[in-house]
Amino acid sequence: MSIDPSSPALLEQLSTAMAGAVAQASRSVVAVQSVPPGRVRASGFAWRDGLIVTCEEAIPDEVELVVGLPDGSHAAATLVGRDPATDIALLRIAGASPTPVAFDAPPVQSGVIALGVGAADGAPVAAAGIVALAGPAWRSLRGGDIDARIELDLRLRRSAEGGLALDARGRAIGMTVFGPRRRVLVIPGPTIERVAGLLAAHGRVPRGYLGLALQAVKVEPTGFGAMVMGVAADGPGAAAGLHQGDLLLAWNGEPVHSVRRLLRALGPASVGSVARLSLKRGGEPLEAQLIVGERPAD
Repeated sequence: MSIDPSSPALLEQLSTAMAGAVAQASRSVVAVQSVPPGRVRASGFAWRDGLIVTCEEAIPDEVELVVGLPDGSHAAATLVGRDPATDIALLRIAGASPTPVAFDAPPVQSGVIALGVGAADGAPVAAAGIVALAGPAWRSLRGGDIDARIELDLRLRRSAEGGLALDARGRAIGMTVFGPRRRVLVIPGPTIERVAGLLAAHGRVPRGYLGLALQAVKVEPTGFGAMVMGVAADGPGAAAGLHQGDLLLAWNGEPVHSVRRLLRALGPASVGSVARLSLKRGGEPLEAQLIVGERPAD
């Protein structure tokens, strides 16, 4: 958007610029619905030719989907893959595809104007507000790595979830989703590019797998560890020689303070890595090496 602050028609200029940004973005935004209608009403956008990104949480399992395109036509959609950890789902449509989005906006700052653009009933749906919070990378409650923490102070319709978030110049910064208490969050462009690329290539996002059931325990006098409560047959833990009852004290030289933190660190980059484990078995110290596997699809 380009605004002349010396003009007496400043508000009119701002209004026109915002409407133009919404119109430009709506060329890439689609409506995502279930067949028959009613079960799913969300938005999405063209990521690559024939590929649509939308909000994973809005798409139930085993549902037939149709995408409403910007020209008013509809296209059947099939699910390529989904990643609940980052709330990203990837759909494929046949035939003509909307203009793919380019995530070329610089990092946003708190207090700047932000727009949300979705689609419903063949028309764009828009919301305006500000960036309430712009923070560093974070990890979702489901263990997904999100490249930036962006929260928007705006009122978003349910049907617009999965649409685009724009900065003050109309550039796409990410996908709008609902967080706790319907807070509007943004899954930023770099996260979408990374996760959608994995979904397009593999149908899912690979994550690390130990094949171990672990339970946090206190270790005297003041330490913590993880007790091996179960070992999956043919899993990485079994291949490393771990037994039920082993006490895991350190992972690559770092003390194990939290089982949850350890498991959440098993992201895509961990698959195939080798971890040095410091254990106790029957009170005796033991060292082992474990090759992190890939979590089974189920």
